[in-house]
Amino acid sequence: MRLASASDVCSRVDVSTQSIRALRADLAAAVRRAAQGERIVVTVGGRPTAQLAALDDQAPDLDRLVASGAVIPPRRTSPWRPPAPVSVWSGVRIDRALVELRG
Repeated sequence: MRLASASDVCSRVDVSTQSIRALRADLAAAVRRAAQGERIVVTVGGRPTAQLAALDDQAPDLDRLVASGAVIPPRRTSPWRPPAPVSVWSGVRIDRALVELRG
């Protein structure tokens, strides 16, 4: 079995390589580029180890994952509502406020 080198992979259209360090520094831009169809080969120590690309039509969504039994469906079907706000006096230690709230 022959592994493709980074230069082999990048010779295809819309493929670029990026080190893991550079990917961490600008992940949002890399995800946007992947969503637009570009494949990004992630390298660690100069060796290609993963790729970032847009999802295709066969990618599992929540409904498919529930149907396959890979995830448990959520118990709550209604939209999430935040709890009522709690008033806390200025200067009160948060641990004591939590003890009082929790009982």
